[in-house]
Amino acid sequence: MSEEHTPSTEGASYPEQILESARRNNTELLLQIKSELNNDQKKLSQLINDTHEVITNNTPLHIACHLGNWEFIDIVLDIEGVEIDPQNRAQETPLHLAVKYTVDEPEHGYFIVDNLLDAGSDPRIKDKDGLRPRDYVNKDNEKLLQLLESAEYAISMEDTDQERLAAFEKEQEAEDGSASESESD
Repeated sequence: MSEEHTPSTEGASYPEQILESARRNNTELLLQIKSELNNDQKKLSQLINDTHEVITNNTPLHIACHLGNWEFIDIVLDIEGVEIDPQNRAQETPLHLAVKYTVDEPEHGYFIVDNLLDAGSDPRIKDKDGLRPRDYVNKDNEKLLQLLESAEYAISMEDTDQERLAAFEKEQEAEDGSASESESD
């Protein structure tokens, strides 16, 4: 008989365990699941991406951001292929929920938001009410507002740079095309 680990038919399923791990910041459980999946990044990211709460459609990352469970978030952000901006039923991303968390825990929440942005979270995504994460910032939290606005600006500049590059490449192709036409005359 094979010694390979298979999902248990007794007890909680992997999705249930991942959700519980996110709720309780139980990194030991998360690391145990990671080990049972032989540290397969693809299987682990698929498990995390496909696991949602039934009513809210929150992913484990949503839950951990809502509760400020940094240790869980830190491990998840290091797993290749995990979706950083999934949207729940209210079309909120984990970043929306992390910003809401800063109302009660400004310093810890700021740290989480900063790390989500560093991992590539998009601060321009709007929820079902048309609000971006920065729209949930406590009016007294200038530092967080500046962080989110800077991230939005940086992304808009990336888009502008990509547009310029595309226009330049198109111009180069047009010049190359007209040069080869004049050579054939």
